[in-house]
Amino acid sequence: MTAVIFIYTAVLTVRNLITTIKMRHRISRLEEQRDHYRARIEEDSAMLERLNYDEFLEQYARERFHMQRSNEHIYIVED
Repeated sequence: MTAVIFIYTAVLTVRNLITTIKMRHRISRLEEQRDHYRARIEEDSAMLERLNYDEFLEQYARERFHMQRSNEHIYIVED
């Protein structure tokens, strides 16, 4: 009877250990994702600040969306 209790306790301990290791791994991955998204938020916030200036907004629109004024011609040269 003692052997059965010992084996049952050992199985439960190993199972809890495996669960703990899995949870720590998952927490680590989630912390990495959190850090990634925080960095992304900082980059986007900086871009939003720069877009408040008309000069940067015009430059960004021209480069990103190939926009032009009505009285000019733009030629796009890609490498």
